[in-house]
Amino acid sequence: MWKSFKKKFAPYLLYLIVKIIYTTNKKVYHHPKDDKKPFIVCMWHGDLLSQIFNYHTFRDNGTVKAMVSENRDGEIITKLASMFKIWAIRGSSSKGATKVFISALKELKLGNDVAISPDGPRGPRYSIADGIIAISQRSGKEIRCFNAIPSKYWQFKSWDKFILPKPFGKIDFYISEPISVQGLEMEEAKNVIKQRMLVHSLK
Repeated sequence: MWKSFKKKFAPYLLYLIVKIIYTTNKKVYHHPKDDKKPFIVCMWHGDLLSQIFNYHTFRDNGTVKAMVSENRDGEIITKLASMFKIWAIRGSSSKGATKVFISALKELKLGNDVAISPDGPRGPRYSIADGIIAISQRSGKEIRCFNAIPSKYWQFKSWDKFILPKPFGKIDFYISEPISVQGLEMEEAKNVIKQRMLVHSLK
């Protein structure tokens, strides 16, 4: 009963909460120039909600497909994201990995952007899985690091230390210049992305 209720109504409740939070916060965007090329969004799992606003301010008319796990929480996230015009590619590294990989390559080839949390869905926090590097190298598309730093926030006790900004503060939104990992070994490429992501990450 509770699981059914949560699945049905949680996205709408979260939508209202998110709208209130971001409407009442001062927003400062540290964005480079948009080169209009499709790219891969790299964002930490614990910072997912903020990147909805980060992306659409940078690329207002863009289409982005986010990789979302196929568990129950993934269904809630998919529904919530769709309310903000963020679409989903369902799957994970442990379930449907090949399907997700092919789908991501197709979306990038079509000119859409693809969003990935390299430390999701199970962590460890601030780790970089192989997937984002493999997709970038196979597609030839570059990676942009997305981060947000709120002045006031709640931090959950989950593995990703999920961040929810508090109302009436300030949020600094960051997007990096495009990063190429072509020709790099896997561990070297992971280190390049991780170090860039950590520049504007909360502890």
